Amino acid sequence: MSSDPWGRVDETGTVYVRTADGEQVVGSWQAGTPEEALAYFERKYEGLVVEIGLLERRVRTTDLSAKDAQIAIDHLRQQVDEHHAVGDLEALKKRLDALVSVVESRREERRAAKARQTDEAREAKEKLVVEAEELAASEQWRAAGERLRALVDTWKGLPRLDRKTDDELWHRFSHARSAFSKRRKAHFATLDAQREDARKAKEKLVAEAESLSGSTDWGTTAARYRELMQDWKAAGRAQREHEDDLWNRFRGAQDVFFQARSEVFAERDAEQRENLTRKEELAAEAEKLLPVTDLKTARAAFRGINERWEAIGHVPRDARPKIEGRMHAVERAIQEAEESEWRRTNPEARARAAGLTGQLQDAVDKLQKQIDAARAAGNTAKADKLGRELEGRKALLDQALKGLEEFGG
Repeated sequence: MSSDPWGRVDETGTVYVRTADGEQVVGSWQAGTPEEALAYFERKYEGLVVEIGLLERRVRTTDLSAKDAQIAIDHLRQQVDEHHAVGDLEALKKRLDALVSVVESRREERRAAKARQTDEAREAKEKLVVEAEELAASEQWRAAGERLRALVDTWKGLPRLDRKTDDELWHRFSHARSAFSKRRKAHFATLDAQREDARKAKEKLVAEAESLSGSTDWGTTAARYRELMQDWKAAGRAQREHEDDLWNRFRGAQDVFFQARSEVFAERDAEQRENLTRKEELAAEAEKLLPVTDLKTARAAFRGINERWEAIGHVPRDARPKIEGRMHAVERAIQEAEESEWRRTNPEARARAAGLTGQLQDAVDKLQKQIDAARAAGNTAKADKLGRELEGRKALLDQALKGLEEFGG
């Protein structure tokens, strides 16, 4: 028979380990000497010591989950309880018991951290909702629209709350965004109506201007043309696709009349040469407005210059294309700046882009809920499949959001 402080082998080859509850049978050894039997089971003990040490380090130094740690502890405890090793098994049990306490403490810390995270997420989402509801009443269409989009991005980055709370907050948040979108749409619909009214008014002005183009009542007709020009300016801008054509007809009718008048009153050449000098000064003044950096200021300044221009009268016929070309170049630059602003705030295109973005956002939200439900049900395969579909929808949503940003609303 052979023995050591923690075990022995009897004459039949049975190996025992000494525990606090007495000797426990470890196994039977028939293949060699008793010393070899003890050495074999002592090596198994050392293996358990190494495994427990590794697990202790993993618990201390990694983010091993409490669930996985407990599974590993239970696996090792089972091996210790089965007494298939020779050594201080009680010491191993105590180390495992201590490790359970550490894991449980870690579990409580994580629960507390999760609770804090949830509270912080709820407070953050409540603040987003309050800000969105304030923005819903704004008339700063571009700035408010950009801020609401930023709030959506912030919302997406926050953890989900319990379903009831999250749904209630999202409903308020979404309602505020919808209210803003409806008001913005109504605002630009009003602008569209105003442009349509301007088109109708200018159609009438063009018709009268064309009917007067053959008149030889120079004084009365010229005065009427000046009145028509004032009415034209007061009418506002029509839709971009109509404005240029109407203006060309209106201006063309005046040109016919004033050209005929110029031919009749050739003796006024001296006066017209003086007019040319004054218009050259105005053209130079107008050209200083370029490039357009402040549209409102440039438009007002050009209007004032143009009023003085119109008050001057005609210039010699051969000089007209060049001098008017200089003014028209300034006018076109200002109109192009206006058209650029109009394209940027086009309500129909923006509404279509916003509608597509809303649809894609709804699809993304729906898929996310389905993924959460699948994961909660333990259906990982379904969740992964939906996740791949979600990535595709998010890519489309990102493209739609970039497109919407171009409209500034």
